Amino acid sequence: MFIDLHNHTPLCNHASGTPREFALKACELGCKYFGFSDHGFMNYDLAYRMSKAQIPFYQALINEVRAEFSNKMEILLGFEADFMSDKKLMSDEINHAKCDYLIGSVHFLNTWGFDNPEFIANYANKNIDTLYEDYFQALCEMIKSELFDIVGHIDLIKIFNYRPKRDIRQYAKPAIKLAKSKNMAIELNTAGYRKPCAQLYPSDEILELMAEIGVKITFGSDAHSIDQIGLYMDKAIAKAKEFGFNKASIFKNRQMIEIKF
Repeated sequence: MFIDLHNHTPLCNHASGTPREFALKACELGCKYFGFSDHGFMNYDLAYRMSKAQIPFYQALINEVRAEFSNKMEILLGFEADFMSDKKLMSDEINHAKCDYLIGSVHFLNTWGFDNPEFIANYANKNIDTLYEDYFQALCEMIKSELFDIVGHIDLIKIFNYRPKRDIRQYAKPAIKLAKSKNMAIELNTAGYRKPCAQLYPSDEILELMAEIGVKITFGSDAHSIDQIGLYMDKAIAKAKEFGFNKASIFKNRQMIEIKF
């Protein structure tokens, strides 16, 4: 049995496989709670997310799959929403959408998509410690907004394996404490194992801090294709147990429910 709340659909224009195919695969793997959280519309980076007009179609599509699989596993409807320093780029339609949960993520520093391989050359002109400081500051602002239920891939800034000289815990601790104070869950996102950093989001150092602070957790494959569903989830669950976690959060109608694993 596992929980997997971070999965995408072709509506984001960089994923393959229908929601039904995703659900079938998750069911085969023994998933108990499976969530779709595709990239929601915003007023920027339009090529990598659903359009505003597609929001109701997405909701209807996931609800259709939810009904079909209702006697096999629980399917939950979410969105992954980007937090932007320029609030005008964000979307009220997503931030206040009818859904089970919102994953809040930081993929942009100002308007630089730092996790996009197209823009990796920009790292050459950056101070890595300053980048980490800026990233975690943006993450803190995202958490303070109280718009979201889940903190997405908390240390995504390490994606291309650029590491700070300072202890990562100095950057991450304020965000974790804020997430605890706002009763948000922090996801254990297995996509990091598939990236150049070759490591779970979050790292062991951050996971240890999360356990010390007592923040709640959840799990996500961040799957953009059928073969990525549940991939490395066994490693993520083992990591969670190693650091003393035995419950994970799911959400229904924006309300948190903790499930033992």
